[in-house]
Amino acid sequence: MPRFEGFVPGRFPLDAIGAGGFRFAEMSHKGSIIATPIGIRIWPVTRFSEVTIESLQPVLDEAGTIDFLLIGTGADIAFIPPALRDPLRQAGITVEGMATGAAARTYNVLVGEDRRVAAALIAVD
Repeated sequence: MPRFEGFVPGRFPLDAIGAGGFRFAEMSHKGSIIATPIGIRIWPVTRFSEVTIESLQPVLDEAGTIDFLLIGTGADIAFIPPALRDPLRQAGITVEGMATGAAARTYNVLVGEDRRVAAALIAVD
């Protein structure tokens, strides 16, 4: 299976999560990812405390094509603070935080329904 090198254009469901990474589009990646309507990219975040509005800039850049952002907060659920929630809301994006496994499964369902969704997913073991 080829290794993911930073960005793959296109919209893909996630085939597997765990072991510190993700499989999608016949590729694998160790580490966190952001999946948006234009593609999947590396996300240099390893824990929820590192999530900033700047780290979510790829989502804001595509705000016109995204209605929902799912943030996979790792193994545990974390509260999405106003510093993240408010700028996204101002851009027209509803944000929901949940454990990464649940976020990935929800992302796949919404992609399958052709919904305007993005996911920022912190890798888990």
